[in-house]
Amino acid sequence: MIILLSAAALAFSVLSYVLLDGTDLGVGILLGLTPCPERRRVMAVSILPIWDANETWLVLGGGGLLALFPLAYAVLLPALYLPFIAMSLALIIRAMALEFRDYADNAYIKRRIDGLHLCASVIAGGCQGAALGTLVQGVSNQNNEFIGTGWEWASPFALYCSVVLVVGYAWLGACWLYWRTESALQQTSRWQAQILAVVTVVLMTVLLIWTSTLNPDYAQRLKMPVVMYSTVGVSLTASLAFWISFRARYDVLPLVCALSLFVLGFALMVITIFPFIVPPNLTLKAAASSATSQKFMLVGFAILMPVIFFYNTFGFRVFSGKTQSARS
Repeated sequence: MIILLSAAALAFSVLSYVLLDGTDLGVGILLGLTPCPERRRVMAVSILPIWDANETWLVLGGGGLLALFPLAYAVLLPALYLPFIAMSLALIIRAMALEFRDYADNAYIKRRIDGLHLCASVIAGGCQGAALGTLVQGVSNQNNEFIGTGWEWASPFALYCSVVLVVGYAWLGACWLYWRTESALQQTSRWQAQILAVVTVVLMTVLLIWTSTLNPDYAQRLKMPVVMYSTVGVSLTASLAFWISFRARYDVLPLVCALSLFVLGFALMVITIFPFIVPPNLTLKAAASSATSQKFMLVGFAILMPVIFFYNTFGFRVFSGKTQSARS
């Protein structure tokens, strides 16, 4: 029971990061592709007060993996050295670009900074997708030690997962901008969100089919009636609600629908690899730390999670409402 609670806490931390900071990364991607300096300014301001709080979940998830499932950490880290290093550097560059863009002396330098923001956001999202793809396809290990090449993240499946996540993040970013902006920028974000929704759903469908071909056990789990019917029902409901939500009174609804599909995708990933934490052979039980360590960490999670939730919620509350146009 303790192991399952630990796995649930870890999974929740990772999911929270993907949903919250993934939205910020999506805004960064769209910001870098926007030619209008006034619009770029509004897009940057919309995420400036809350992006750092969202990244807290990444720290919690990484630290939780090391403390709760150290053997999984020991196997995964050597397989993902390059993506993790690239992601860390990209997140640093992204933070610098976002925080210091207003100190640029002229529009040319500011445009170059926004270009760096775009590249950093794509690299960070792509590395995260490659890491998830590597985890799903499996990491070679023997006697609880990594025995692969370190290039597992460069496989076609892992790279495809990178593309899916980057496009999906852009979709979340467009939905966020539809919620937090107004006038012409909001209308642009609307058609961007609608186009990216179609592309993301198609890519996720292909990914689901591809995943089922990686391992007979994956196919068996994904073809279970309860999984199949739930997936079809939730995806159709969320997709229909997404298109209808643009006619609704509340501009946040498209983002809620998009996030629900991300939650569905994450749930399917967990169902696919369970009870392994690192396929094809490292189980949650085998990778877990001692019961005493897990109890200690779960107490820490029980204290930290409400604090982070309050921090996130307070930030969203203080900086709620539409982001107004400002100087470029």
